[in-house]
Amino acid sequence: MKLSDVQRRLQAPFSAHLVGWRAAAFTKDRSRAMMLAYIDARAVQDRLDAICPDAWTFEIDVMHGAATPTVKGRLTVLGVTREDIGEAEGERGTLKAAASDALKRCAVQFGIGRYLYDLPKQWVDWNDQKREPAVTPTLPEWARPDFERSPGGAHIAQAMDQLKYELPVDLDLQREVYKHLKAALHSLEPGTERARTTPSEPGRAA
Repeated sequence: MKLSDVQRRLQAPFSAHLVGWRAAAFTKDRSRAMMLAYIDARAVQDRLDAICPDAWTFEIDVMHGAATPTVKGRLTVLGVTREDIGEAEGERGTLKAAASDALKRCAVQFGIGRYLYDLPKQWVDWNDQKREPAVTPTLPEWARPDFERSPGGAHIAQAMDQLKYELPVDLDLQREVYKHLKAALHSLEPGTERARTTPSEPGRAA
């Protein structure tokens, strides 16, 4: 397997619930904020694990003498290496935060999450007391995975992601979860299952 074989999968949009938002600029009265979308380091790691679990590595070198914790990261995917600098923000920044920043920056060079830089600027009402947007911005359709463009798709994707960490140990419970998940997936395209299982029935597509 080569990098070119998996490039499109690396570059695919993330599920909406994995995309966070942070304020990048404010109006003078701090009543509105310009929000930028981002993904965290764990989302990058999960993407790499899903596509090439045994064919990626990440290393860092600490850059001493910088004003804030800073590292140089090296991400190697299927034999191809990309490097970038990671910095920790604020006075309480840590080397761990710098390493996460470096991983995300290196990942962008492989196309992971790069589409987020193409999002239009979003100014929203800002609650300065709570230090959060009054309404969370939404992603445009093109910045969502195909399966989330169907009604309910985003909720199912979030549930499936959560199951990775909360799947019951008991086999009977796993079967019960699968049954409900299968029914939910079929509900996105009503009639699909009937059409697939009864191709010879008059008036239905094969």
